[in-house]
Amino acid sequence: MKAQRITLVTLGVADLDRAKAFYAALGWVPEETAPGVVFYDLGGMKMGLFGLDPLAKDQGRPGAALGTGAMTLAQNFDSRDAVDAAYALALDSGATPLKAPEAVFWGGYSGYYTDPDGHVWEVAHNPFWALDSEGALA
Repeated sequence: MKAQRITLVTLGVADLDRAKAFYAALGWVPEETAPGVVFYDLGGMKMGLFGLDPLAKDQGRPGAALGTGAMTLAQNFDSRDAVDAAYALALDSGATPLKAPEAVFWGGYSGYYTDPDGHVWEVAHNPFWALDSEGALA
């Protein structure tokens, strides 16, 4: 099995219903749910939403104050206009703006926002990375 891979990203959230509503407003559809957790299919991997306290307990550190913002999740788009539309949708859905989309030093175009729990998302157009029809890196 290949070592260099990720199969699941789990985001700790303060309010699971609020987090589910935010991602639903972005057009995300849960693939499966269980008590206290929801999973989204990302085409070869999954993203989960899990309450902060239960996540800390599951990690073997009950009561730990779990933080956010030290990593960035990113979505790439096929144009600058698509980046602008995704950024606007996120803000309309309850995201907090960090940096409006703009041309960046590496030759692309990107912006940043946080979801209601403070998880940082980047929306970007990278002219050097081709995307397939599903939006995956080709």
